[in-house]
Amino acid sequence: MRKIDMEYLELKKMLAKMSQLSTSMIEDSISSLVERNSELAEDIIKRDDDVDAYDTEIDEFCLKALALYEPKAVDLRFITTALRIIVDLERIGDHCVEISKEVIRLNKIPPVKPYIDLPKMAESASSMVKNSVTAYFEKDIKLAINVIKKDDYIDDLHGQILRELITYIAEDIRKTKGAISLMFITRSLERIADHATNIAEMVYFMVTGKIIKHTIFDDKDIEKLLEEENE
Repeated sequence: MRKIDMEYLELKKMLAKMSQLSTSMIEDSISSLVERNSELAEDIIKRDDDVDAYDTEIDEFCLKALALYEPKAVDLRFITTALRIIVDLERIGDHCVEISKEVIRLNKIPPVKPYIDLPKMAESASSMVKNSVTAYFEKDIKLAINVIKKDDYIDDLHGQILRELITYIAEDIRKTKGAISLMFITRSLERIADHATNIAEMVYFMVTGKIIKHTIFDDKDIEKLLEEENE
C-alpha cells in the first residue's frame, strides 16, 4: 500500500467522525424542538467546539499531505475535495447551533403548532449529509446525483412550512414570535441541505473532473447525468 493511501484511510476516519458529529447535531436539534428539551439544545451548542476542532485538524492534515506527496489528478482532487467538505460540515454545525438557540427561545413560550413537516425536513437534510459524505468515500457518482436531486424536496418543504407559518401569524398575532423562530429553523435546515448538495457536487467533480456547481438542474438534467454515468 502506498504511503499516501495510508494517509487517505486516516483522512477518511477523521471525516467520518466529523460527519457523524454534524448529522447527530441535526437530528438532536430537532429532537430538542419536538421534545421541548432545552438541556439537549444547550449540549448541541457545546458540541460545535468539537466540529471546529475536526475542521482545524483535517485542514492541517490535508495541507501537510499536499506538501509531502504533491498529489496529481484524482489524488489531488481527493484531498482538495476533503478541504472543501470540512468547510460545509463546519457550517452545518453552525446552523445546528442557530437552530438550538431558537429552540431555547421557543421552549419559553407556548408551542405555535404541531411539528410534523419540520422533523421530515430535518431527517431528509441529515440523510443528504450522510449520503454526500458516503459518496465521497466510495466515489459514488449516482449517490451524489441523488443527493443533488433531493434538494428540490427540501426546497418544497421549506416553502410549504413558511406559507403555513405566515398563515398562523395572520390568524393570531400572538404567535408571531414563535413563528419567526420556526422560520429561522426552517431556513437553517434548508441551508444544511444546500451544504450537502455542495458536497455532492464536489464529489462529482472529484470523480469526473467536471464542474457542475452553480448549475440549476431540473429532472431532465438529473436524468441525463445518471444516463451519462451508466454509459
